[in-house]
Amino acid sequence: MTADTPLDRIDDDDYPAYTMGRAAEMLGTTPAFLRALGEARLITPLRSEGGHRRYSRYQLRIAARARELVDQGTAIEAACRIIILEDQLEEARRINDELRRERGTVGSGSHQADA
Repeated sequence: MTADTPLDRIDDDDYPAYTMGRAAEMLGTTPAFLRALGEARLITPLRSEGGHRRYSRYQLRIAARARELVDQGTAIEAACRIIILEDQLEEARRINDELRRERGTVGSGSHQADA
C-alpha cells in the first residue's frame, strides 16, 4: 500500500476540501444555509484543526439538491427529509439489483413500475 499524498485527494469526493465560505459561494447560497443543513443533520461537515467547517464535493452535491428543493418552495426541514428518503430509496434499489444479480434474475427496467 502506498502512502497517501495530497494529489491522491484531488479525486476524492469525501475529502473536506472546501471552507464554508467557498462552499456557500460555489452553491450561490449563504453560510447560514449550510449551517441549517448541518442542524437538520443532512450533512455533517468535518472540522479543520482550527475548528472551521470543511465540506467535501459529495456534501456539496447534497447541499445543491437541498438548495434546489428550497428554491422550489420546499421548507428546509422537508427538503432534508426528501433527500434522506431519496438516498434510502437509491440504496434499497442498489441492494435489490445486487441480490437480483446474485440470483441471475436482473432484467431491463428493474426500477420501473408496472403499468
